[in-house]
Amino acid sequence: MSDLRGSDISFRKHGLKTAFVAGLLVFMVAPYDAQLRAQEPTPTDQSKKSEFKQIARKLNAKEDAEARRLFQAVSKLLSETASQRIEANKLPSENDFLVSPLWTETRESRMKDVQELLNAAMDVVTDVPLVGIQKRIDAANKNISEIENQITSLREKKLSAPKDALLPGILNDTVSSIDEEIADLNKRIEQNRIEIQNAKLEVQAALHESGIEVSGDQLELLLGSVLGGDLIKMVAAFDASRKIDERLADLMTASGGEIKTSRRYFAMHAALFAMLVHAQNHVIDKIDQVYLKRMDNILSEIRRARAETRRLLRGDNREDQTRVLNANLKAQDFSERVAIFYRDYLKNQRQQLHIARMRSKRDLQIADNTYSTVEASFQLRALIDDAKSSFKALQMLEAPGFEEVFKNKELREEFENLTEKLVPPSS
Repeated sequence: MSDLRGSDISFRKHGLKTAFVAGLLVFMVAPYDAQLRAQEPTPTDQSKKSEFKQIARKLNAKEDAEARRLFQAVSKLLSETASQRIEANKLPSENDFLVSPLWTETRESRMKDVQELLNAAMDVVTDVPLVGIQKRIDAANKNISEIENQITSLREKKLSAPKDALLPGILNDTVSSIDEEIADLNKRIEQNRIEIQNAKLEVQAALHESGIEVSGDQLELLLGSVLGGDLIKMVAAFDASRKIDERLADLMTASGGEIKTSRRYFAMHAALFAMLVHAQNHVIDKIDQVYLKRMDNILSEIRRARAETRRLLRGDNREDQTRVLNANLKAQDFSERVAIFYRDYLKNQRQQLHIARMRSKRDLQIADNTYSTVEASFQLRALIDDAKSSFKALQMLEAPGFEEVFKNKELREEFENLTEKLVPPSS
């Protein structure tokens, strides 16, 4: 079997001056045999685009009403966040004291309140159809897993079930009644799989409307990875920020040049950048503190198991025992290779998010500096217009040929198995 090979993701730039990117990871895996080398048609052909447009029209049928609802829901939070950020900058820093003050409020303590407001704002801006579709996929996958567990229990029960009984399937289970129940459960699995495929097509169409092109296999990898939910939320947050910022610009125009009102709207504009930086911090921290640590533990367990397998191989084994141990060793080597590339996947994602966060912080610093220095309302409006590109810079994704990841059943199952192990029990 060929070694797996990874590659960093690359993005096609639109010529926009600033880039906020969620950092969708692209995986590249070498083909396993000649049959796997042929790539499937990409979703960029005319018929697929037409299908996307039809789905997108349905998704966007209530876009104006959704934008108004979104702004109404988040505007108060953004206004409060803006006020708290301004007040925090007026407070002394903890570094100004030789000993941490007990009774004096500091910039750092006030910023803790700001973080809570930013969390609340993120909850609002990610309560949108795109994230809802992704939750439908998660729910359907959970249903399938639960149904498969039921089927396993029924198959075990079938081993001791009689062939005939009084009122089969009602008073007593029989082989045939259990088979009927299993058949019904398999139909439910198929219904859930249809729901998943329909929902994935909606996600793909929604990403297409946001300017992100992903193939079917890329989408499988994105949604199948442990970061799938976080990245979908990030895309939703950027898209929502763009819509909210457009409304702030309209309100600033409607204010008729009143500087106090204009500055309040511009402070809310800056708070949007703070929210996005906060979201990027959250995902990076999750990668560092949860996923990479769990992956290191998984790799340690694989290597301990392999060391034990090698120790057993050195013993006096029968031919069949040696055959089993060699098969175990081969499976452990494969698991380690997939785990290493999953770890690289997480590290690559982290690096892309780190780069995006630096750009986000830069825009936030410029917005804060502008608020402190500019006094003319028309200049503030012009600066909001200039900043629109920041929210529109959800860039096109260039997709290398990594489709073999989800064409190879063994690799896909191992990838999904690792994803389950990486998810914290509380989630």
